[in-house]
Amino acid sequence: MSSENADAGTEHDQQVWDVVVVGAGPAGASAAYAAAVAGRRVLLLEKAELPRYKTCGGGIIGPSRDSLPPGFELPLRDRVYAVTFSMNGRMTRTRRSKQMLFGLINRPEFDQGLVEEAQKAGAEIRTGAAVSRVEQHGSAVPDRRTVAVVLVDGETVLARAVVGADGSAGRIGAHVGVKMDQVDLGLEAEIPVPPTVAEDWAGRVLIDWGPIPGSYAWVFPKGDTLTVGVISARGEGAATKRYLEDFIARQGLAGFEPSVSSGHLTRCRSEDSPLSRGRVLVCGDAAGLLEPWTREGISFALRSGRLAGEWAVRVAEAHDGVDARRQALNYAFAIKAGLGVEMAVGRRMLKMFERRPVMLHAVITGFRPAWKAFAGITRGSTSLGELVRTHPLAQRALGVLDRKEAARTAGKAPGPDAEDEAAEGSGEDAGRQVSPVD
Repeated sequence: MSSENADAGTEHDQQVWDVVVVGAGPAGASAAYAAAVAGRRVLLLEKAELPRYKTCGGGIIGPSRDSLPPGFELPLRDRVYAVTFSMNGRMTRTRRSKQMLFGLINRPEFDQGLVEEAQKAGAEIRTGAAVSRVEQHGSAVPDRRTVAVVLVDGETVLARAVVGADGSAGRIGAHVGVKMDQVDLGLEAEIPVPPTVAEDWAGRVLIDWGPIPGSYAWVFPKGDTLTVGVISARGEGAATKRYLEDFIARQGLAGFEPSVSSGHLTRCRSEDSPLSRGRVLVCGDAAGLLEPWTREGISFALRSGRLAGEWAVRVAEAHDGVDARRQALNYAFAIKAGLGVEMAVGRRMLKMFERRPVMLHAVITGFRPAWKAFAGITRGSTSLGELVRTHPLAQRALGVLDRKEAARTAGKAPGPDAEDEAAEGSGEDAGRQVSPVD
């Protein structure tokens, strides 16, 4: 490690870290790990004490597994081989796979494991350290190569680069100027169940397309506990709560007392939203990076966190503002070229889902290529972006959607689609079929 990148102090005789990461969730821990593996001096700040509970379904899909540190052992609570789909409790159908689709984890264990990997790589962690603000100019900043992270208790931590991973309502995203254009409300309950009930759910999840446009609910089994939740657009709080209550009752789970009931807001970034400011980068929820349709965020956190850590090292090495900005722009390009493409397709899928949920349900449950695509995405063998690039049928379907959306925006939208009515009929005919695949 060069002395240039390991400053022992400044004119104030204060330690300067190469990289300071704010937030010890999957994005922050991944960023800290990536920077520490590169041999840099890394400090990871977390306002809570670890481990801590996070409202999250806990699904670990293929892209998440591929982004974990080498040798990381996932603390899986279950392995999913089957998915039951329904439309607000109706038109139920189960699809099965011989290969595992995805795994299920509890966030406290998973997050703690990632933090420990960052520590093994050389990062230091401080819990109970809440950040008040970030300064890149002013009396707290000794030179133009340094960023000051000011804690709530008044302490100032200095760094050559800062990575914000402190959530969608955190201080670092506000400093960078992140803009959100989609905000959703998620409600969730952790429900302990007896062994006989747990056995019924082992290896299978339920996804229910909900009555509120763009909403859906889920049951994720995790041993002796079921994670049950719903998500829908913010502004439908009362309806979302009713949906969760009705959904729990339909599954026969109303008689069991939840160990945890929680709620949170998920936020998706605007396409033109910044990902950096000066020597400060944002990733994960702090950058509004998640899949707009499913609101899946763990894989986006892990992937963007790793990239942020790698590019933060380059920002830390930059000797002037021009070079620092160049490296930050390279980070933004890497995010937009990968995760940004997936988000763009996800936005189009959400619009389709909001307008034609019955058709989408019928296609996924009754059209074998669509199910194989769903399975491929969960396993990580493909992505939404890759599907659109390589499958003409998917391109045509989204092209039709785009034209209809443009017509609707212009006030020329047609009435209810005949395809929706036909799809609903075919879905009802499907009843409760169980379909083994691949």
